[in-house]
Amino acid sequence: MNHAVPVSGAWRPTDPVGHRQFLSLDRKLALDSGQVLDGVVVAYETWGTLNADASNAVLMCHAWTGDSHVAGPADLGHPTPGWWESAVGPGLAIDTNEWFVVCTNVLGGCQGTTGPASLHPDDGKPYGSRFPVITIRDMVRAQVRLADHLGIGRWHSIIGGSMGGMQVLEWATTYPDRVSSIAPIATCAQASAQQIAWGSIGRRAIMTDPKWRGGDYYDAAPGDGPHEGLSTARMVAQVTFRSDNVFTERFGRQIVGSDNALKSIDQKFEVERYLEYHGDKLVRRFDANSYLVIGKAMDLHDIGRGRGGLEAAMARINVPTLTLGIHSDMLYPAYQQIQIRDLLVSRGVPAEYIEIDSPHGHDSFLIDLDQVGPPLRHFLANV
Repeated sequence: MNHAVPVSGAWRPTDPVGHRQFLSLDRKLALDSGQVLDGVVVAYETWGTLNADASNAVLMCHAWTGDSHVAGPADLGHPTPGWWESAVGPGLAIDTNEWFVVCTNVLGGCQGTTGPASLHPDDGKPYGSRFPVITIRDMVRAQVRLADHLGIGRWHSIIGGSMGGMQVLEWATTYPDRVSSIAPIATCAQASAQQIAWGSIGRRAIMTDPKWRGGDYYDAAPGDGPHEGLSTARMVAQVTFRSDNVFTERFGRQIVGSDNALKSIDQKFEVERYLEYHGDKLVRRFDANSYLVIGKAMDLHDIGRGRGGLEAAMARINVPTLTLGIHSDMLYPAYQQIQIRDLLVSRGVPAEYIEIDSPHGHDSFLIDLDQVGPPLRHFLANV
């Protein structure tokens, strides 16, 4: 790892703001854990114009290592282009000439919203190991405060994939009167044992990195952060984001720079180099503690928790729903989205399931926008 790499890829208040706006919550935020966060800041971005009766507002919810930057180029303040750059904008599937689009960086994140790398209000030092366990429900509570601030009493629709879809379902379950329609994509109503298992491997990779220092590494020198642990965690996750066919077709059994795998124990296959690239890339724009906190929230995800179980929780959702699944998704298999559709339809709620036919696995909802965009455009227009 390059010694010049900062110990954390978190956005800092001294960094360029980019397209971000900020809301400082005027009241403490109570969490599911029983703890309370004070001085919470929510970073968010908007596109389009809110109409007079605030009826054209659409909330976008990002996935695990995403942020509020849905659309727009990479520039000062934004290390990567918008994660749905080809879907959100004037004339696109989510047309910002018509819709007022909002996206927040989630609570616990590292791109402007209060998270482990943020400064604790009591002593001005990073939260680090003091940052509490949070849930998807907690993330939504922070978003509710932003909606109130923006004057949005009811969203026309809430859309999100993967962890974003978890937020979508929590919104519709916790605040059913504030949602007119939802589109959860490549997600689940409750995390499965296998999903939790994948997450646990990533957490272990970070927490066993001696440079993690129990979560208090922010004062370390550049290059001395938990980079190896975070990179390895991302490598594990990247395997689950793609399909076996894509790996085989792209890399096969090719070896880097040689045709002799017996030459050395560290002689790499091309697929290894690909995974290392993605692991090292994440280190430069993300924070290891945020990766842990958000990953744990995903594993804790269960809209039935405290509500009498899954069916009772789903009974709280009574708005038109479009759920998209992916044929080749090994991380959030299509049956989980079909389950969402079936539970709603069984109660007479208008719900449709559309399956994305793509070899790219879980990340297809970010890649195959030719299949994702048209149904979303139609759904928004006909709710």
